[in-house]
Amino acid sequence: MISHRESNTQRICALDEQAEALHLKRGMGIADARAMHPGIEIVEAEPDADKALLNGLADWCDRYTPLVALDGVDGLFLDISGCAHLFGGEQAMLNEIAKRLLGQGFCVRLGAASTPGGAWAAARFSNAAILTPKSEAAFLAPLPLSALRLAPELRERLEGVGLRRVGTLLQAPRAPLARRFGKGLLLRLDQALGAVEEAISPRLPVAPLSVERFLPEPLVRMEDVEHLLGLLANTLKGDLERRGEGARRLELRLFRVDGLVSRIAVGAARPLRDPHLILKLFRERLAVLGDQVDAGYGFDLVRLSAALVAPFDDRQADLVDSTGDEGEGIAHFADRVRARYGAETIVRPVLVESHIPEHAVTAVAVEDRVEAVPIQDERGANSERPIRLLQHPELLQVSAEVPEGPPIHFRWRSALHKVARSEGPERIAPEWWRDRADAETRDYFRIEDTEGRRFWLFRRGFYGTAARPPAWFMHGLFP
Repeated sequence: MISHRESNTQRICALDEQAEALHLKRGMGIADARAMHPGIEIVEAEPDADKALLNGLADWCDRYTPLVALDGVDGLFLDISGCAHLFGGEQAMLNEIAKRLLGQGFCVRLGAASTPGGAWAAARFSNAAILTPKSEAAFLAPLPLSALRLAPELRERLEGVGLRRVGTLLQAPRAPLARRFGKGLLLRLDQALGAVEEAISPRLPVAPLSVERFLPEPLVRMEDVEHLLGLLANTLKGDLERRGEGARRLELRLFRVDGLVSRIAVGAARPLRDPHLILKLFRERLAVLGDQVDAGYGFDLVRLSAALVAPFDDRQADLVDSTGDEGEGIAHFADRVRARYGAETIVRPVLVESHIPEHAVTAVAVEDRVEAVPIQDERGANSERPIRLLQHPELLQVSAEVPEGPPIHFRWRSALHKVARSEGPERIAPEWWRDRADAETRDYFRIEDTEGRRFWLFRRGFYGTAARPPAWFMHGLFP
């Protein structure tokens, strides 16, 4: 049995057939259960481990359909529309899923229907049942109200007035039910019957293009996986060419026979579809992962997906260039570096719409399609900004003209600098829609000391107008 804490009491949350034969039930207190059977074995529940296991099963179910959604803490929804015929029909598909999961040590309950609510009830109240369209009402009628996925509080209220079966709800007038128990009851009922559409929200986005290969003999060697990857990339190239697109992000999924799924993703700075270049990127990534990709008893399904696509610009190659190898270009070199060392290894600066200097630019990965924000410079064409900004403004000790004059001399990093020339102030107000309410105005000065070094520093706040004196900071250096 498995227990968990509920209202400061340890209660049974799951039990096997042997425990049920001892007349133990879910929700029973552990103290009562031990009093009845002192020798029972109880294990504490691990919700995080259960969630990770359910997500692993959802990954494995991607072999049947890309539309897989989580259902609470113990169930999965699979939208198999248009997929069942690939496995010989719905019944053959259910039989294969049950057989494979049983081989992995799982005891599962399955059901299929034209509505998610009908499939949910079929799986939990009649294992492996397949409901044909318009047969949901007849199937649900003799079942308890829990078959409609109602909240426990609502079920108790319905049972308190004698409504204990779905059939009684189907025969009752709808208007009084809605007035007394709310519209949520009728919504669940209509969803189960198909009168109201219920969408399944997949846990992962569906790739625009995917190619895969089912293998009668599992692959164990990574060299064989790479060879098959090249064949899949060649097939994917044809699909991308027909769409006039290239892949910006590619994902390789390796399905092991024991249910474990490995996901390997690479990105591209610009759209690509050359199988040779795709294979290069994945080789770099696989070289880094090494033993993390464990073949175990082998992979029986390999899938290559173009998770992100973009229009592909077909350009004529230079006839003078005898090599014609675009893989040696800067973009493909950057892709290989990022595939081996991570997406944040090579970044590019992008302007951000902000007047605060340290917020006006950000670094994004090369593969991210973020366009620079055009900012109108209201300070004039002759305004100067330092080439180098410090990562964080550094506090200074300053002697300055009061109330708004430039510095006379300042100490920075233990060195004293005497000011020979200054220009400013250039006032930058805080961004009220983004900064805190107590953010202060900055006055920036361009400073040249007696040795010819040029600095960009600012005063935060004003003399004599605030509860605390203003502070001076070094923010940048001119060449």
